[in-house]
Amino acid sequence: MFKKNYTSEYLRTLNTVQLNKLAAEIREFIINSVSKTGGHLASGLGVVELTIALHRVFDVDGGDSIIWDVGHQSYAHKILTGRAEKFDTLRKFGGISGFPKYNEDKRDVFNTGHSSTSISAAVGIAKGKELRGEKGKSIAVIGDGAMTGGMAYEALNHAGHTTKNFIIIYNDNDMSISKNVGGLSRAMKRLRNANKYLRFKNDFRTALDNIPVVGAPTMKGISKVKNDIKNIVVDGNMMFESMGYTYLGPVDGHDFDRLISILKYAKTKTKPVFIHVRTKKGKGYKPAENNPDLYHGVGSFDVKTGTLFKSSNAETWSECFGRTICAIAEKNDNMAAVTAAMPCGTGLDEFSKRFPSRFFDVGIAEQHAVTFSAGLARAGITPVFAVYSTFLQRAYDQILHDVSLQNLHTVLAIDRSGPVGSDGETHQGVYDISYMSHMPNMTVLSPVTADDMEPMLNYLVSECAGPGAIRYPRGAALKSEDYGAEVPALTERNCLKPRIIEAHPKPDVLLVSVGVMLKNALDAKKILEGMGLTVAVADAVCIKPFDPEPITAVARVAKAVVSIENNVVSGGFGCILEDALGMRALKIGYPNEPICQGTISEIENKYGLFAEKIAERVKIYLEKMI
Repeated sequence: MFKKNYTSEYLRTLNTVQLNKLAAEIREFIINSVSKTGGHLASGLGVVELTIALHRVFDVDGGDSIIWDVGHQSYAHKILTGRAEKFDTLRKFGGISGFPKYNEDKRDVFNTGHSSTSISAAVGIAKGKELRGEKGKSIAVIGDGAMTGGMAYEALNHAGHTTKNFIIIYNDNDMSISKNVGGLSRAMKRLRNANKYLRFKNDFRTALDNIPVVGAPTMKGISKVKNDIKNIVVDGNMMFESMGYTYLGPVDGHDFDRLISILKYAKTKTKPVFIHVRTKKGKGYKPAENNPDLYHGVGSFDVKTGTLFKSSNAETWSECFGRTICAIAEKNDNMAAVTAAMPCGTGLDEFSKRFPSRFFDVGIAEQHAVTFSAGLARAGITPVFAVYSTFLQRAYDQILHDVSLQNLHTVLAIDRSGPVGSDGETHQGVYDISYMSHMPNMTVLSPVTADDMEPMLNYLVSECAGPGAIRYPRGAALKSEDYGAEVPALTERNCLKPRIIEAHPKPDVLLVSVGVMLKNALDAKKILEGMGLTVAVADAVCIKPFDPEPITAVARVAKAVVSIENNVVSGGFGCILEDALGMRALKIGYPNEPICQGTISEIENKYGLFAEKIAERVKIYLEKMI
């Protein structure tokens, strides 16, 4: 097992051979641990040497601060700060997080989880230290994928001429989750050639100097050509120099001698430094090196073969969406698909292959993706932007200002709605009903079964006049028969009205659920009936605009109306239901607090969304009414 704490002082006692041995041990430990618990793999394997070098040159116990962008690459950092013995609890309920967490260890200086935030946070920390007269460097470690996010450029622009003792480590592995896109990626590729050019120049000069008579005139004669080449392959760093940074690199991120040397030099500078580090995603584990996007985030797997263990062969919601959107595109050549660097995660990989001219990957730039989609809509194209619920939050203003207020026909396919599990509070998609429901002109649908996806998407793409959204969870897309009750089929024509699942003319309780929470509602119904209560169950179908007409008569005679949603109660569907019916409802959902990591079942159990706890809360609610 590893040491409790690898201080800078201790790491400085190790020679290069010992440092490489430590890196190999950390890699082996990460691979073996993640193979059992699941987690982010390829990104962490790529920064092991960089992490060790940072901990050696800078003192995280003595005032230096390292901020990891996104944070999924921080496993080596966690090991060096004494948490190796807790890795069997990684991303588990009550265990250590897969991301930096300040309340887990103060050397996790800033909580991260979303991308492109590290530079802003690091600049703020550097400025705070400066104002308080404290020493210590503030270091942002940001990947090339995260550098496609606009917030990174806002911070770069602000910090260059105003911030002291601030370092940016640009981790360049030519990958985010999927292959990088955009102009910056191409620009940095040119900079990667700088070292090759400089080595070639020095070697060529030496060779010419050794040729009598001819050498000097020839060297003078080719100077213009040399400068032209230099302008192409080297002077790209002038972008950073002009912004106020000392640019260093590119440097091999797996070469301890070079890394430590350049980090030591950066430490001597008071002005901002931008260090370009080249790494290999998945380094040290061939399956991850060969397929880094597949091994970006994984479940358990066989270490020897790299075979990923799949818990179920059932179609996932993302796959269901991808299959359906391709079928719609076959018939409708006036629609396009948009992703923010997540074609595989959102199920759009097949669409990108079959309809390349209508597929747009804008990089990690959700704000741009939404307004870009609005522009497509204004030009007469129907865009479908597929995005995780937690990442769509970053485009709140664009949804309101650029899409909803203009009533533009833009479709948001909101993946990972509801709790997502082990990624924890930064990724839980339990806010989208609240932030989408007050958008003017917006239609919000939520499917129960895989069969609902086609009519809902068809409606949003082909019939809905304004902006629309469809929200669906992570995991397997259940069929109607999986619910233990008949779920009436939807058509494009009845997507806007609640459907009655279990009818009763005069029930004690009316349960109205959102999307996949129908399963919990039906299970709670059985328990309540065991208590001698009569229960009716309805599925909301359309969250906004909500039409209460199909359930109004039953709601009026029921002793209690109960909403069940995989969203926070604050501003959620329960509030919409109360307003629509003009009566009070028992609102069951998530509390307005950070939702912890764990399996979906563990999370639902903790927060009272299991059928047994729903029934218990309904019983107590009825007793208080008597």
